[in-house]
Amino acid sequence: MGTQGWLVDRRAQWRDFDRRHPWVVDTLVAVPIVLFSIPNIIDDPVTATIATLVLLLPLYWRRRYPFAAFLAVGAIEVIQGLLDVGVGAGVILLVMLFGVASRGSWWALAWSSGITFALLIAEIYLFTPVPENRMITLSLVIGMSAAAIASGVAVRTRRAYLTALEDRAARLEVERDQRARLAVADERARVAREMHDIVGHHVSVIVGLADGGAALATARAEQTAEPLRLIGDTGRQALSELRRVLGVLREQAGDPQLSPQPGIDDLDRLLPTVRAAGLPVTYSTSGELHTLGKGVQLAVYRIVQEALTNTIKHAGRGASATVTLAAREGEIRVRVRDNGRAAPAPPRHGLLGIRERAAMYGGVVTAGPAENGWLVDVILKEPS
Repeated sequence: MGTQGWLVDRRAQWRDFDRRHPWVVDTLVAVPIVLFSIPNIIDDPVTATIATLVLLLPLYWRRRYPFAAFLAVGAIEVIQGLLDVGVGAGVILLVMLFGVASRGSWWALAWSSGITFALLIAEIYLFTPVPENRMITLSLVIGMSAAAIASGVAVRTRRAYLTALEDRAARLEVERDQRARLAVADERARVAREMHDIVGHHVSVIVGLADGGAALATARAEQTAEPLRLIGDTGRQALSELRRVLGVLREQAGDPQLSPQPGIDDLDRLLPTVRAAGLPVTYSTSGELHTLGKGVQLAVYRIVQEALTNTIKHAGRGASATVTLAAREGEIRVRVRDNGRAAPAPPRHGLLGIRERAAMYGGVVTAGPAENGWLVDVILKEPS
């Protein structure tokens, strides 16, 4: 560590010591004043000792009340001048002037400067008249007073600068924590959407299979019809609970486990499960879809998955769906259309998730009743 770093560390240690033990520093300031007053104490022990002790008292409350301490010392100096008792009041007056400059208000500093100038003139011309070179002496003491004021203002400026730095550091820390919390909240929302898409799809498939099996068992008068209906009812109840706890999941803490995300190729494994649930699906593609980025492919997969899940839940028996993917001129179009009931579906997180995924890629979503069914039409912008 260089000399500059060593000096910075020593200065920081001194400031910390002064903050924790101010009376020790004030006592150190009082020592040279007492030493300066020793000749007067020897000549007049009683009067000079009392005057010195009275003069030193304001040192210990100059930090909290700098202007009041300055006025007290100024009054003591006037009294000592009138009584012809010299115990270093001029020196301690400079210390008080420094305190006002470093801790007091600007109004108090202006008054203190004027009072100091008046006291210096009274000291040189009235209390202890200087026989020769009075102007030179006055210029010297005025220069010392100006140095005390300049030093105090410099300390005040540095203190304000350090305080501003500490406040800025505190604000930056708060902003950093806020950004971290927002990032966690965004990640929780993403995990919640993923959980809804995955679990909701598979439970919907189970419900579809159970309802289809129950209908087939009823037609054949088999005893398995009632258990299958119970499976379907339980699945629908699970979907309802899933929507209810989804908000809780978005508020819960925890680090999600990262895993490979599905893409467009995984639709070939998704669609057979949908068909097995009783929903015939026709699938067609056009354009260079496999060259798309993983993020866009994930968005396409989830949009198709959610749209088909909604079809299974709301289109009714005998419905079929058509999935069309097309990539051209920097756009990817996803169309999922069914010929089931066109009545609007109840509010759910699925359509919200589709819109949020589309918004990530500057997309436009059209979802609602169409001719003889329901249509989800999404246009995504391919990242450049």
